[in-house]
Amino acid sequence: MGNSETDDGGLWARSLDGEGEAFGLLYDRHHGRVYRHAYRLSPERHDAEDIMSAAFLELWRCRAKVRLVDGSILPWLLVTTTNVARNNRRAAFRYRKLLASLPRTQDLASANEDLFLQGKLDTDTARALATLNAVDQQLVSLVVFEDYTIAAAATVLNLSPAAAKSRMHRARERMKTALAGTPELAPAFEGDQR
Repeated sequence: MGNSETDDGGLWARSLDGEGEAFGLLYDRHHGRVYRHAYRLSPERHDAEDIMSAAFLELWRCRAKVRLVDGSILPWLLVTTTNVARNNRRAAFRYRKLLASLPRTQDLASANEDLFLQGKLDTDTARALATLNAVDQQLVSLVVFEDYTIAAAATVLNLSPAAAKSRMHRARERMKTALAGTPELAPAFEGDQR
């Protein structure tokens, strides 16, 4: 039994009633995990900060549609963070594509890649994640990186537990294949190409 004054449900209800301090307490409680999740998805520190800020902004903007899972607002924030990171990658891809179409004298492709990826592990993990579709990427993020149960992740993603388990198995196999360096898999969508 939780405390309606300090648990996420109580703070969220107070936030919806216009108490900014309650929203601030939710931010203080979850901003660290949301930032770490954003940093995993976009290993550039400033991009991760922007993604985290956008996720909290979306929390307020979409307040009528927000659902708590097991009394916590964190799963909703993590899924939103994943979506914001994907949107940022797509925007960066479009920007790089535009830059590549401009006449120039030297190749900037490797410099652009360095801007978005740091370290071989982050690069490999990001590349393996990019082979998954949006739902599978969110599922993996919640289960593998944030230690949610498959049932809790299924709830936030509107999947049945059996479907989530099956998707999780396929996603793990696909990521293992990508991490093993076997023939490169096609990205889930054009914006994920690096």
